[in-house]
Amino acid sequence: MSTVVLERNPCVLLVEADESLAQRASIDLTEAGYTPVVASDATSGFLQACELQPAMVVVDRALTGESGLKLCSQIRSSGFRVPVLLLMARDTVDDRVACLEAGADDYFLKPYRPDSFLQLVRLYLKPEAGVTEQLRFAELVLDLTTRRAMRNGRVIDLTMKEFELLRFLMLHPREVLTREQILENVWGYDFMGESNVIEVYIRYLRLKIEDVGEKRLIQTVRGVGYVLREG
Repeated sequence: MSTVVLERNPCVLLVEADESLAQRASIDLTEAGYTPVVASDATSGFLQACELQPAMVVVDRALTGESGLKLCSQIRSSGFRVPVLLLMARDTVDDRVACLEAGADDYFLKPYRPDSFLQLVRLYLKPEAGVTEQLRFAELVLDLTTRRAMRNGRVIDLTMKEFELLRFLMLHPREVLTREQILENVWGYDFMGESNVIEVYIRYLRLKIEDVGEKRLIQTVRGVGYVLREG
């Protein structure tokens, strides 16, 4: 039975240098129905905010080499109006004032507690906020609006044809697709010659969606075609 579903999940950008905390929060956000994207520093966080236009930004005040407060100010001065939450270690009057002056909507105190964190996220994200249509298989997400893929927190830019090929595979998970089916549905014709166009694009896709240590999702079925499956 297919596990690929059409989803409308708000994207939450998490700017967090602590890898362990970022991973825990990402898992909790995913299970709660959101699409997390992680940036490890203020510079990449701001770039991701500009590119993704997320529904919410969560920033750790203590970022390596940068202040989370400065990132909040930068986000606000650039015209972003999405909710911004700060992760803070202290709750003094000065801290709260600094949080608001930087443009953050609210703050969450460490240590990290999943239930309290998700409750705060839900408070600021209404179901209709930041809707995007997505296909999901395992940890791979394909955004049909931006034509970008996401896997384990990283955003993957695709060419038009790479997008169409990956979309066709994700619409038919665990189903062995012949070269003829792929050519007809992705390229729009039934090419029976010796062209290696599919192999070339499969190779490009694998290079983009498979990072070191990640499972191969696009499997070759020798003499037949390809299938999207784990392991």
